[in-house]
Amino acid sequence: MTRRRVVVAGGAAVAAAGLGTVAATAASASPDGSTSASPSASASSPSKEVCYRLTSETTEGPYYIDADKIRKNITEGKEGIPMTLRLKVIDSETCKPLAKAAVDLWHCDALGFYSGYEDASSGGGTPPTGAPPTGTPTGTPTGRPPGGGHQDPTDDKRYLRGTQLTDRHGFVEFTTIFPGWYRGRCVHMHTKVHVGGKMTDSGYEGGHACHTGQLFFAEEDVLASAEVAPYSTNTTERTTLDEDGIYPGNGAEGGLLPLKYRKGKIAKGVVGSLTLGVDPDATNDGTGM
Repeated sequence: MTRRRVVVAGGAAVAAAGLGTVAATAASASPDGSTSASPSASASSPSKEVCYRLTSETTEGPYYIDADKIRKNITEGKEGIPMTLRLKVIDSETCKPLAKAAVDLWHCDALGFYSGYEDASSGGGTPPTGAPPTGTPTGTPTGRPPGGGHQDPTDDKRYLRGTQLTDRHGFVEFTTIFPGWYRGRCVHMHTKVHVGGKMTDSGYEGGHACHTGQLFFAEEDVLASAEVAPYSTNTTERTTLDEDGIYPGNGAEGGLLPLKYRKGKIAKGVVGSLTLGVDPDATNDGTGM
Protein backbone atom coordinates (compact mmCIF):
# COMPACT_ATOMS: atom_id res chain seq x y z
CA MET A 1 0.00 0.00 0.00
CA THR A 2 3.04 2.21 0.32
CA ARG A 3 6.16 2.49 -1.77
CA ARG A 4 9.75 3.16 -0.90
CA ARG A 5 10.43 6.78 -1.65
CA VAL A 6 13.88 8.14 -2.41
CA VAL A 7 15.67 11.39 -3.12
CA VAL A 8 18.49 11.92 -5.57
CA ALA A 9 21.64 13.14 -3.90
CA GLY A 10 22.41 15.73 -6.57
CA GLY A 11 23.74 19.12 -5.55
CA ALA A 12 21.07 21.14 -7.36
CA ALA A 13 18.24 18.97 -6.09
CA VAL A 14 19.56 19.13 -2.57
CA ALA A 15 19.86 22.91 -2.67
CA ALA A 16 16.35 23.23 -4.04
CA ALA A 17 15.00 21.03 -1.25
CA GLY A 18 16.98 22.92 1.37
CA LEU A 19 18.44 19.72 2.77
CA GLY A 20 22.13 20.62 2.62
CA THR A 21 23.56 17.09 2.49
CA VAL A 22 21.69 13.89 1.86
CA ALA A 23 21.67 11.27 4.57
CA ALA A 24 19.88 8.02 5.20
CA THR A 25 17.65 8.54 8.20
CA ALA A 26 16.54 5.79 10.58
CA ALA A 27 13.28 7.54 11.43
CA SER A 28 14.25 8.01 15.05
CA ALA A 29 13.22 11.03 17.05
CA SER A 30 14.77 12.44 20.18
CA PRO A 31 12.53 13.54 23.07
CA ASP A 32 12.68 17.11 21.84
CA GLY A 33 11.28 16.07 18.48
CA SER A 34 14.52 16.36 16.52
CA THR A 35 15.67 13.51 14.31
CA SER A 36 19.06 11.89 14.14
CA ALA A 37 20.70 10.95 10.86
CA SER A 38 23.82 9.02 9.97
CA PRO A 39 25.40 10.38 6.78
CA SER A 40 25.88 7.64 4.23
CA ALA A 41 26.42 9.68 1.08
CA SER A 42 27.81 13.08 0.30
CA ALA A 43 25.90 15.67 -1.69
CA SER A 44 28.08 14.89 -4.66
CA SER A 45 27.37 11.16 -4.55
CA PRO A 46 25.35 9.86 -7.51
CA SER A 47 23.65 7.22 -5.36
CA LYS A 48 20.09 7.40 -4.05
CA GLU A 49 19.23 7.29 -0.37
CA VAL A 50 16.02 7.02 1.59
CA CYS A 51 15.24 10.45 2.96
CA TYR A 52 13.03 9.28 5.83
CA ARG A 53 11.52 5.87 6.36
CA LEU A 54 7.77 5.57 6.25
CA THR A 55 6.15 5.38 9.67
CA SER A 56 4.51 1.98 10.16
CA GLU A 57 0.87 1.54 9.24
CA THR A 58 -1.43 -0.19 11.75
CA THR A 59 -5.07 -1.04 12.12
CA GLU A 60 -7.56 1.76 12.64
CA GLY A 61 -9.20 -0.25 15.43
CA PRO A 62 -12.91 -0.49 16.18
CA TYR A 63 -13.32 2.87 17.94
CA TYR A 64 -12.55 5.47 15.28
CA ILE A 65 -15.02 8.32 14.79
CA ASP A 66 -14.60 10.66 11.84
CA ALA A 67 -13.71 13.69 13.93
CA ASP A 68 -15.54 16.96 13.41
CA LYS A 69 -13.89 18.73 16.36
CA ILE A 70 -10.94 20.82 15.16
CA ARG A 71 -9.28 21.56 18.47
CA LYS A 72 -6.01 21.46 20.36
CA ASN A 73 -7.29 20.59 23.83
CA ILE A 74 -9.17 17.28 23.79
CA THR A 75 -9.31 16.52 27.52
CA GLU A 76 -12.87 17.75 28.22
CA GLY A 77 -11.99 17.63 31.92
CA LYS A 78 -10.92 13.98 31.98
CA GLU A 79 -8.73 13.13 34.96
CA GLY A 80 -5.20 11.89 34.32
CA ILE A 81 -1.55 12.81 33.85
CA PRO A 82 -1.37 16.00 31.74
CA MET A 83 0.23 15.37 28.37
CA THR A 84 1.42 17.60 25.56
CA LEU A 85 1.81 15.73 22.28
CA ARG A 86 3.79 17.30 19.43
CA LEU A 87 3.79 15.60 16.05
CA LYS A 88 5.56 16.65 12.87
CA VAL A 89 4.29 15.29 9.54
CA ILE A 90 6.73 15.14 6.64
CA ASP A 91 6.79 13.73 3.12
CA SER A 92 9.12 10.75 3.41
CA GLU A 93 10.47 11.31 -0.10
CA THR A 94 11.51 14.93 0.20
CA CYS A 95 11.55 15.39 3.98
CA LYS A 96 9.51 18.54 3.39
CA PRO A 97 6.78 19.25 5.95
CA LEU A 98 3.17 18.65 4.97
CA ALA A 99 1.22 21.82 5.66
CA LYS A 100 -2.56 21.85 6.24
CA ALA A 101 -2.73 18.08 6.70
CA ALA A 102 -5.43 17.01 9.15
CA VAL A 103 -4.13 14.89 12.02
CA ASP A 104 -6.67 12.92 14.07
CA LEU A 105 -5.82 11.80 17.60
CA TRP A 106 -7.97 9.50 19.73
CA HIS A 107 -7.30 7.27 22.73
CA CYS A 108 -8.87 5.80 25.86
CA ASP A 109 -9.03 7.48 29.25
CA ALA A 110 -7.06 6.51 32.37
CA LEU A 111 -9.37 3.53 33.02
CA GLY A 112 -9.39 2.23 29.46
CA PHE A 113 -12.68 3.64 28.17
CA TYR A 114 -13.20 5.29 24.78
CA SER A 115 -15.64 8.14 24.30
CA GLY A 116 -18.45 7.13 22.00
CA TYR A 117 -17.97 3.51 23.10
CA GLU A 118 -18.17 3.43 26.88
CA ASP A 119 -20.50 0.43 26.81
CA ALA A 120 -18.34 -1.43 24.29
CA SER A 121 -14.91 -0.65 25.78
CA SER A 122 -13.14 -3.29 27.87
CA GLY A 123 -11.82 -0.81 30.42
CA GLY A 124 -10.97 -1.14 34.09
CA GLY A 125 -14.21 -2.47 35.53
CA THR A 126 -16.86 0.22 35.77
CA PRO A 127 -17.53 2.86 33.08
CA PRO A 128 -16.42 6.37 34.03
CA THR A 129 -19.98 7.35 34.92
CA GLY A 130 -19.90 4.91 37.87
CA ALA A 131 -17.58 4.15 40.78
CA PRO A 132 -13.98 3.39 39.73
CA PRO A 133 -12.44 -0.01 40.56
CA THR A 134 -9.81 -0.34 43.28
CA GLY A 135 -6.59 -2.30 43.59
CA THR A 136 -3.31 -2.67 41.75
CA PRO A 137 -3.13 -3.95 38.15
CA THR A 138 -1.65 -7.46 38.18
CA GLY A 139 -1.90 -10.74 36.36
CA THR A 140 -1.26 -12.18 32.93
CA PRO A 141 -2.82 -10.40 29.94
CA THR A 142 -5.70 -12.38 28.49
CA GLY A 143 -7.90 -12.16 25.45
CA ARG A 144 -7.18 -10.90 21.95
CA PRO A 145 -6.64 -7.25 21.10
CA PRO A 146 -9.60 -5.55 19.43
CA GLY A 147 -9.38 -5.95 15.66
CA GLY A 148 -9.84 -3.54 12.82
CA GLY A 149 -13.56 -4.03 12.33
CA HIS A 150 -15.27 -0.69 12.87
CA GLN A 151 -18.08 -0.45 15.41
CA ASP A 152 -20.82 2.15 15.47
CA PRO A 153 -20.69 4.55 18.44
CA THR A 154 -22.88 3.71 21.42
CA ASP A 155 -22.97 7.19 22.96
CA ASP A 156 -22.45 10.83 21.95
CA LYS A 157 -19.41 11.59 24.12
CA ARG A 158 -16.26 12.79 22.33
CA TYR A 159 -13.61 13.30 25.03
CA LEU A 160 -9.98 12.50 24.12
CA ARG A 161 -10.71 12.92 20.41
CA GLY A 162 -9.81 15.76 18.13
CA THR A 163 -8.20 16.98 14.93
CA GLN A 164 -5.54 19.60 14.23
CA LEU A 165 -4.28 21.03 10.96
CA THR A 166 -0.50 21.04 10.55
CA ASP A 167 1.17 24.44 10.29
CA ARG A 168 3.55 25.40 7.49
CA HIS A 169 6.31 23.52 9.29
CA GLY A 170 4.23 20.34 9.50
CA PHE A 171 3.60 20.56 13.25
CA VAL A 172 0.50 19.89 15.33
CA GLU A 173 0.21 19.99 19.11
CA PHE A 174 -2.45 18.37 21.30
CA THR A 175 -3.26 18.89 24.96
CA THR A 176 -4.53 15.63 26.42
CA ILE A 177 -3.84 13.08 29.19
CA PHE A 178 -1.62 10.02 29.25
CA PRO A 179 -3.77 7.05 28.14
CA GLY A 180 -4.62 4.10 30.36
CA TRP A 181 -4.98 0.46 29.37
CA TYR A 182 -7.64 -2.15 28.71
CA ARG A 183 -7.74 -5.88 28.21
CA GLY A 184 -5.58 -7.28 25.42
CA ARG A 185 -3.70 -4.12 24.37
CA CYS A 186 -0.66 -2.25 25.58
CA VAL A 187 -0.95 1.47 26.34
CA HIS A 188 -1.32 3.33 23.05
CA MET A 189 -2.86 6.23 21.11
CA HIS A 190 -4.31 6.29 17.60
CA THR A 191 -3.41 8.72 14.82
CA LYS A 192 -4.61 9.30 11.28
CA VAL A 193 -3.26 11.79 8.72
CA HIS A 194 -5.54 13.16 5.98
CA VAL A 195 -4.41 15.14 2.94
CA GLY A 196 -6.19 16.66 -0.04
CA GLY A 197 -9.32 17.75 1.85
CA LYS A 198 -10.56 21.11 3.04
CA MET A 199 -12.06 22.78 6.04
CA THR A 200 -15.85 23.19 6.11
CA ASP A 201 -18.39 24.21 8.72
CA SER A 202 -18.69 20.51 9.60
CA GLY A 203 -14.96 19.96 10.00
CA TYR A 204 -12.32 18.55 7.66
CA GLU A 205 -13.86 16.86 4.65
CA GLY A 206 -12.67 15.18 1.46
CA GLY A 207 -9.20 14.02 0.54
CA HIS A 208 -7.87 10.70 1.76
CA ALA A 209 -6.05 9.16 4.72
CA CYS A 210 -2.39 8.70 3.81
CA HIS A 211 -1.38 7.31 7.20
CA THR A 212 -3.09 5.38 10.00
CA GLY A 213 -0.90 4.50 12.93
CA GLN A 214 -0.61 4.09 16.66
CA LEU A 215 1.70 5.64 19.23
CA PHE A 216 3.28 3.46 21.92
CA PHE A 217 5.11 3.97 25.20
CA ALA A 218 8.12 2.44 26.92
CA GLU A 219 7.35 0.08 29.79
CA GLU A 220 9.12 2.30 32.32
CA ASP A 221 6.78 5.18 31.46
CA VAL A 222 3.69 3.00 31.80
CA LEU A 223 4.86 1.60 35.15
CA ALA A 224 5.46 5.13 36.40
CA SER A 225 1.94 6.16 35.35
CA ALA A 226 0.44 3.12 37.11
CA GLU A 227 1.52 4.59 40.46
CA VAL A 228 -0.63 7.67 39.91
CA ALA A 229 -4.40 7.93 40.48
CA PRO A 230 -6.69 7.21 38.70
CA TYR A 231 -4.44 4.81 36.74
CA SER A 232 -3.60 3.05 40.01
CA THR A 233 -7.26 2.09 40.42
CA ASN A 234 -7.38 0.24 37.08
CA THR A 235 -7.54 -3.49 37.94
CA THR A 236 -7.62 -4.70 34.35
CA GLU A 237 -4.81 -7.10 33.40
CA ARG A 238 -2.23 -5.06 31.55
CA THR A 239 -0.53 -6.12 28.30
CA THR A 240 3.09 -5.01 28.01
CA LEU A 241 4.65 -3.49 24.90
CA ASP A 242 6.50 -6.74 24.12
CA GLU A 243 3.29 -8.77 24.49
CA ASP A 244 1.19 -6.51 22.29
CA GLY A 245 0.00 -8.02 19.02
CA ILE A 246 -0.04 -4.74 17.05
CA TYR A 247 3.14 -2.85 17.99
CA PRO A 248 5.58 -3.62 15.13
CA GLY A 249 8.62 -3.63 17.40
CA ASN A 250 10.70 -1.17 15.37
CA GLY A 251 11.06 1.80 17.68
CA ALA A 252 10.17 5.33 16.57
CA GLU A 253 9.45 4.11 13.04
CA GLY A 254 6.68 1.99 14.54
CA GLY A 255 5.32 4.81 16.68
CA LEU A 256 7.32 4.38 19.91
CA LEU A 257 6.95 7.79 21.52
CA PRO A 258 9.77 9.19 23.69
CA LEU A 259 8.56 11.16 26.70
CA LYS A 260 10.08 13.97 28.75
CA TYR A 261 9.15 14.33 32.41
CA ARG A 262 10.87 14.77 35.74
CA LYS A 263 11.88 11.42 37.21
CA GLY A 264 9.54 10.54 40.03
CA LYS A 265 7.27 13.44 39.05
CA ILE A 266 5.31 11.99 36.13
CA ALA A 267 2.07 13.13 37.79
CA LYS A 268 3.12 16.71 36.99
CA GLY A 269 2.86 16.02 33.25
CA VAL A 270 4.69 14.61 30.24
CA VAL A 271 5.70 15.88 26.81
CA GLY A 272 5.92 13.55 23.81
CA SER A 273 7.34 14.37 20.37
CA LEU A 274 7.61 12.32 17.18
CA THR A 275 8.08 12.80 13.45
CA LEU A 276 5.70 10.91 11.15
CA GLY A 277 7.10 10.11 7.71
CA VAL A 278 4.21 9.55 5.31
CA ASP A 279 3.53 9.05 1.61
CA PRO A 280 0.92 11.70 0.74
CA ASP A 281 0.07 9.89 -2.50
CA ALA A 282 -0.77 6.60 -0.76
CA THR A 283 -4.07 5.61 0.80
CA ASN A 284 -3.74 3.99 4.22
CA ASP A 285 -7.05 4.10 6.10
CA GLY A 286 -6.22 1.20 8.41
CA THR A 287 -9.47 -0.67 7.77
CA GLY A 288 -8.09 -3.60 5.80
CA MET A 289 -5.41 -4.69 8.26
